[in-house]
Amino acid sequence: MKDTGKTSAAANPIQSADRIFSILEALADHGPMRIIDLSELLDLHKSTVHRQLASLTSMGYVVQDEQTGYYSLTFKLVELSSKILKNTDILGLVRPYAERLSEQCDETVHFVKRSGNIVLYLDKVETQSVRMRSVRLSSQVGLSRPMYCSGVGKAIMAQLPESEVDELWKNSVIEKKTEHTITDLGALKKELKETLKRGYALDDEENELGIRCIAVPVYDYRGEPIYAMSISTLVGRMPDERLEELALLLKQTASDISRVLGSTKAI
Repeated sequence: MKDTGKTSAAANPIQSADRIFSILEALADHGPMRIIDLSELLDLHKSTVHRQLASLTSMGYVVQDEQTGYYSLTFKLVELSSKILKNTDILGLVRPYAERLSEQCDETVHFVKRSGNIVLYLDKVETQSVRMRSVRLSSQVGLSRPMYCSGVGKAIMAQLPESEVDELWKNSVIEKKTEHTITDLGALKKELKETLKRGYALDDEENELGIRCIAVPVYDYRGEPIYAMSISTLVGRMPDERLEELALLLKQTASDISRVLGSTKAI
């Protein structure tokens, strides 16, 4: 049933926050939108959407084009993200190791953190030659991806109890991003077992066609695999015969970072 907009924010602040973030996420996913478009997409009354947009506009998170009537996000959220990342000390610890690894393999290196059933990209390091290549990776700092179809996500999932893997799967939106994406839980569990056996996870064009990724977990001071690190590049630059060489470099770097973070767990 469509929301009538009669529930006040004071009476139900959680519902109000849910609506605000739904609008922010819709604008982030779809770009500039009109009130009527947001109303239909989110199944909210137009007056409710208008009220939330007015609040977001007054706080500087949203701006309206006076000529078209379309609402769009400002860069205030980007500024917030930058401040969060700036004040996250772990990045200062990790960056030298990521830069060293990127130079060693001449590829793109990512460092991520688990957040529920997704991974959040905290850092991305590229060499000059990587930046000059004609094909660039779509990844970027602040990007989030599902765990089930990313190398970094599978590197973490392989360390988890099966019951937790089941829970992650149940709470994820499973979609076939490419023809190689694993969309069967049984197949995923088999892949996670292979990950443990070989000592690293792989993303074989599961998120992005033409891109291959090798990843391993990074442990915190409690020995928990809440982080992961990866090397990503074009499929042609990561043939099977190069995997062991990259895995060795990646594991050594992840072990070094885990020790810096206070973990004694071996990778």
